[in-house]
Amino acid sequence: MKTYTNTGNKDTRSGFGAGLTELGQTNEKVVALCADLIGSLKMDDFKKNHPERFFQVGIAEANMIGMAAGLTIGGKIPFTGTFANFSTGRVYDQIRQSVAYSDKNVKICASHAGLTLGEDGATHQILEDIGLMKMLPGMTVINTCDYNQTKAATIAIAEHQGPVYLRFGRPSVPNFTDEDQKFEIGKAVQLTEGTDVTIVATGHLVWEALEAAKTLNEQGISAEVINIHTIKPLDDAAIIKSVKKTGCVVTAEEHNFLGGLGESVARVLALNHPAPQEFVATQDTFGESGTPAQLMEKYGLNSASIINAAQKVAKRKK
Repeated sequence: MKTYTNTGNKDTRSGFGAGLTELGQTNEKVVALCADLIGSLKMDDFKKNHPERFFQVGIAEANMIGMAAGLTIGGKIPFTGTFANFSTGRVYDQIRQSVAYSDKNVKICASHAGLTLGEDGATHQILEDIGLMKMLPGMTVINTCDYNQTKAATIAIAEHQGPVYLRFGRPSVPNFTDEDQKFEIGKAVQLTEGTDVTIVATGHLVWEALEAAKTLNEQGISAEVINIHTIKPLDDAAIIKSVKKTGCVVTAEEHNFLGGLGESVARVLALNHPAPQEFVATQDTFGESGTPAQLMEKYGLNSASIINAAQKVAKRKK
């Protein structure tokens, strides 16, 4: 298997900005809408280069979703941009009625997701958005792990017909996936091979899973790491195949354990191949103000927690 190396920390929101910039040059149907957070969403270049295809909506997120849904009727491919909290919880009714129920080709692009929003605190740190969005019929849910993958995903969803929720973050994190990768919606990426435990991770926790796997291997626990960038539709086959081999699984995500990736994996296993599972996620709690590193440490969203979970679940195997 390939060895993954951090080529330099970058923020995933900049990957979105780079992907949107490229789409502006290659796809005239792509339009962008922003709720007064152009700099935070890295939409500056798109606005500069394509002002006739950019709409500054202001602090009116519900209106932005309605406008985006309307633009699809004329054949446009709208990308909306604001914080994850405002992209989902604040406008859930508009997304449900005008986008999901109506099957509109809107790309809901959400930055500053999870605890790593940091110092802005619990009111902005949404930890339930994956659950909200995956429950909507027909909604594709993507949560990328680094700059390169976020850029590739942004470009890929423009070719996908139907509503998409693309989730990414604020802080600089290790950039380790291929620059020229082909992003396949719904296709898991196996990063390492292992025989003792499967680690299924998404978003910022993918790199932590790789770091955990190194330590576990040194301890004699062979860890298989799978990068789940698409939470819906989930790659059931990849999960089942791996867990049949290892006999147990750890899921890792920057999200509440209720409604997130872990519950989706548990459903797949319950229906196909029941196996011991441990959850690395927030435990039915809101966040608080602090640096991303402090919060990930306090709430147990790091390699150390993944290692502990893997050691625990390995002992539960029959």
